[in-house]
Amino acid sequence: MAGTILAVPAIGFTAIFAVLRFPNFTVAAHATIGAFAGYIANTALGLPAWAAVVVAFLVAGVSGVLNDTLVLRPLRPSGALTMAIAAIALNIALENVVRFVFGNDHRGYELALRRDWRLGSLRVGPQQVENFAIALVAMAAVFLFLAFTRTGKAMRAVADNPTLAGIKGIDADRVARLANLVGMGLAGIGGMLLGLDTSIDPLTGFRVILSVFAAAYRTAIGFVAILIVLTLRPRGILGERAY
Repeated sequence: MAGTILAVPAIGFTAIFAVLRFPNFTVAAHATIGAFAGYIANTALGLPAWAAVVVAFLVAGVSGVLNDTLVLRPLRPSGALTMAIAAIALNIALENVVRFVFGNDHRGYELALRRDWRLGSLRVGPQQVENFAIALVAMAAVFLFLAFTRTGKAMRAVADNPTLAGIKGIDADRVARLANLVGMGLAGIGGMLLGLDTSIDPLTGFRVILSVFAAAYRTAIGFVAILIVLTLRPRGILGERAY
């Protein structure tokens, strides 16, 4: 069940990486933003958890589009390394905005108390099962969107070959905005599902970001390793240190 929940933001990270060709580390902050958006929808507006998840998706997704448009997009001509470093800085800034607004205290969703289900020696919480179901629905919706809609096929085309997609008349900027909306929205869902299982605070997304990267795919992990090497040893692992 925990792996299924982590798969949701991992798919979002993968979608953004496939379209924009850089690891957007702000997926951690947007998971936190989605968690707190769902928290407000649940505690202040009285929405049930499944409805608050929709709010988490929308708020995190729209926030992802705005942050990319205002901060990251102008840096795209500088290359993937610059974009990745800028994403790290933006992630720190967003986490501190959440901390400024909500403080550092742990917060919990308003959920009905229910007994765990017992299957022999196995204990399963009803909320865990609900989170599992929500995660499966979210992943199924993404699959259907990418496989059977015109817009989803455009995203796949840009991810596969952006040059050929441009020749075919696909608007790469529009697809990039859509990738950010979907990707960060999924991160927001993942953040809220994690909070439903435990609690939330400004570091909710940061705590699971390594697990999300590991769940995403091997290419991303390799890219992160290359990024670290280029940053710390620009002349190579065996080369002389740059001063």
